[in-house]
Amino acid sequence: MKLRLALSAIALTVAGAQATTAPPSDKAIKLAHDTILIDTHIDVPYRIHDKWADVTKATDGGDFDYPRAVKGGLNAPFMSIYIPAHLEFEGKGKSFQLANQLIDGMEAIAFRAPDKFAIASSTSDIEAQFTQGKMSIAMGMENGSPIEGEMKNLQHFFDRGVRYITLAHSQSNHISDSSYDIRRKWKGLSPFGKELVKEMNNIGMLIDVSHISDDAFYQVMELSNTPVIASHSSLRKYTPGFERNMNDDMLLALKKNGGVIQINFGSSFVTSKAGSWYDQFKSKKQTITEEGKKVAKDFDAMYRAKNPFPFASLEQVLDHIDHVVKLIGIDHVGIGSDYDGVGDSLPIGLKDVSSYPNLVQGLIDRGYSDTDIKKILSGNTLRVWKQAEQYAKSH
Repeated sequence: MKLRLALSAIALTVAGAQATTAPPSDKAIKLAHDTILIDTHIDVPYRIHDKWADVTKATDGGDFDYPRAVKGGLNAPFMSIYIPAHLEFEGKGKSFQLANQLIDGMEAIAFRAPDKFAIASSTSDIEAQFTQGKMSIAMGMENGSPIEGEMKNLQHFFDRGVRYITLAHSQSNHISDSSYDIRRKWKGLSPFGKELVKEMNNIGMLIDVSHISDDAFYQVMELSNTPVIASHSSLRKYTPGFERNMNDDMLLALKKNGGVIQINFGSSFVTSKAGSWYDQFKSKKQTITEEGKKVAKDFDAMYRAKNPFPFASLEQVLDHIDHVVKLIGIDHVGIGSDYDGVGDSLPIGLKDVSSYPNLVQGLIDRGYSDTDIKKILSGNTLRVWKQAEQYAKSH
């Protein structure tokens, strides 16, 4: 699974950790259900590729299935076509193959349950399918590795319905340096990556700046003629030193660009305590291995028992939204939960796709108007997507 999921998927259940918030009000539930609700990053495709489950029905595991999504008001998820950042994938045809297989899986869901789902490749699709009572399946590609240095592949994936590309993931690739990779191969974007950004603009593909290095981010800001998204990022203000999140200067640049940051719910993205917990866990486990000791089968459970995982809270997620709004305005924030991508590290009160009314209730409690909440739920993301569509029509 995903790099962070390798740790996050560890069972982190601790006494009291699954405590929930107070039930949302009827108003919050109605607002969630009556509004187009876009979450720009849900990792169902790789989840069911790794271990198949029929998400058109209730499932025992995972963060997403149709009944829970309906309960939460989710009607327009961007399903992540996630490609692992393995060296054996990059440039060897495997990324291209896997991406097509994951897209096939999303088309199969829509084909298997046409009364529930429909593929969405445009903002007009999203709006029309909302009025029809269908859940739109939009797609974004997490890691541009499947492009494989060929512009024709960009058009191929656009034609297959992909509407944003996260340029890199946990390792630098042929397009961009990664925020996680200490090797800065390109010092930002590669020469091909710079050309790719321009062509993405031209065809109407949104550029996703989540995961890329700071240098790459600022180069995208210089090159892109359309607003960009950070499809599942949170704020470095609350996680100092975590380059995967965005700092205030980057937010200001995002405002100038007209883009949107979609807040990631994963606890390690929301609080520095959760990130430190992972660092300490990895360090302890690595030390035991390096000392030549056999790691006990119950090491993980023993460690958790002594060091309960510090789940983030709904209130802390709201703090991230508040900070974006205060710094750069209500028009630049959305939702990119990373459901099914961060394992059992989700905040108390936001444990799966049935939880969006809790977020809406929190926004109501903090004084957000209905109009502003609708911008967060979908309005801002639809705006940047429409701008990308309009730019492509004129080029």
